Amino acid sequence: MILARYVARRFLRSFVTITGVFLLILLLIDMIEMIRRFSDRDIGLGGALGLAALNVASSFYSILPLLTVLAGIALFLNLARTSEMVAIRASGRSALKVVTAPAVTAVLVGALTVAVLNPLVAVTGARFDEAVAEIDRNSRQTVSVGDSAVWLRQAVAEGTDEAGQIVIRARRASPDATTLYDATFLVFDEARGPVRRIEAREARLAPGRWELSDVRAYPLSETNPEAAATSADRMELASDLTAQRIREGFGRPEAVPVWNLPGFIAGLERAGFSAARHKVWLHMELARPFLMAAMVLIAAAFTMQHVRGRNTGGAVLLAFGAGIGLFFLRNLAQVLGDNGQVPPWLSGWTPPLVGGLLALTLILTREDG
Repeated sequence: MILARYVARRFLRSFVTITGVFLLILLLIDMIEMIRRFSDRDIGLGGALGLAALNVASSFYSILPLLTVLAGIALFLNLARTSEMVAIRASGRSALKVVTAPAVTAVLVGALTVAVLNPLVAVTGARFDEAVAEIDRNSRQTVSVGDSAVWLRQAVAEGTDEAGQIVIRARRASPDATTLYDATFLVFDEARGPVRRIEAREARLAPGRWELSDVRAYPLSETNPEAAATSADRMELASDLTAQRIREGFGRPEAVPVWNLPGFIAGLERAGFSAARHKVWLHMELARPFLMAAMVLIAAAFTMQHVRGRNTGGAVLLAFGAGIGLFFLRNLAQVLGDNGQVPPWLSGWTPPLVGGLLALTLILTREDG
């Protein structure tokens, strides 16, 4: 137990050091990029630093598995160079017992990052987008999804006459996604198909409803909808959409905190949106702690032997190359999951399982104690 705590503490120290160095490097790179990107806006060094601080969390979070393999390499190289690994093995400890402590530590660190850093990344990403929109306000451009229109879809609210979905099309939307301009609401009934078309000059999203202005409604069930059309200055239409859900639905799954993903996925599916990308991302996040443990096992498989008479540089390159390979396997699995070619759970859990089993196989093959 004392040995396990010692090895875990050494791994944690290496992990904190490496992540701290890379965080500073990423912050500097982001700061330079912000200065270049907004060179004509005169945001100053303070403004560039603030934007970089908001944007760096996302890139830092994405490379944490690679930083884990570097921490594992540093740990086992240090143990080998100081002959501590020789002493540990001479005491009768197997390689598998030695690697268990840092692997478990990696799982705990991964769980902590998913629980704390993931929501922080979502919040800072939203703040960064807001800050960039504030800087670009002078351009007077609105958000547009697609080439020429914004498209939405929502479920018909419970308690209404229709049971189906509403497809919404608008020429443009406000930056905060709460107002649609030149919007058309096409109401579909499950049995009868399209039953009503509502056109509004402006549709403002309020809690639980759309507030339409300058409205014209067409009953599509009539023989001549144009003749039966009615006009109104104001109209309300029930809705379960929120501005946050609209923004996040058009954006990346990373913009949704992991704690909110299950409810958000359920809301997307109720509204008729595809939640495949969000499901894949949820499984990716749940598997992230085990991916980090697999990175530690990969580092141990190549670098935990004694350094005397061995090509240390080659072992380090092999370990880091294997870690990069597993990282790209994870990205490939995510792409396949996003495209619907593999189930979300398979795309999320296969990379850490494959990487961990292959590393364990190599460790046990070299085990002689």
